[in-house]
Amino acid sequence: MNKLAKDPINVVVAGVGGQGNVMVTLVLGNTLVHDGYFVTIGETYGASQRGGSVMSHLKISAEKQYSPLIPEGQADIVLGMEPVETLRVLKSYGNQNVVTVLNPRPIHPVDFTGSGAGYPDMESLLAQVAGMSAKTYVVEATGEAQKLGNPMLANMILIGALIQTGLVTISREAIEKTIRDMFPKAVKENIAALSKGRELAAGQ
Repeated sequence: MNKLAKDPINVVVAGVGGQGNVMVTLVLGNTLVHDGYFVTIGETYGASQRGGSVMSHLKISAEKQYSPLIPEGQADIVLGMEPVETLRVLKSYGNQNVVTVLNPRPIHPVDFTGSGAGYPDMESLLAQVAGMSAKTYVVEATGEAQKLGNPMLANMILIGALIQTGLVTISREAIEKTIRDMFPKAVKENIAALSKGRELAAGQ
């Protein structure tokens, strides 16, 4: 286990229901525990039904177990599975040092579909995200997952990108153990997706 640059590291995972927000959180949490860290996972917030806003908190420490909730303005990393939800989380939990890893694939949350409001212009939205982040990694996770033959691999691509940032130190042995444990019938596919995410983030 390596010493963290900051202890605890606060991670917020933002998306909409049906994207696999809980799965991403569990993959990260299980892997970090394998590597010897203390990990606290907060409950998922918002409407968890398909299309509703979903947010999860992870606190990662090399020293002790913390309470699960991250105070507003204190996220170190935002892992954004949907652009509007990413921006929403940044407005509440972001700060001048936050790093954002974002999949730019839009999924219209119920806030828009229910109200009749149009989805924001993507270029403007990404500019706002970048303006609120110390560093932004825009990772075309959905498109790359489709190239790998399974759109559901998008989340593993995002996890790979997060690992590549170096902000959360995760060993290859630990993440591969988690993949074998959680996805025993799709080990090679998930490892390939993880590698693709690292490759995409390395280019930024």
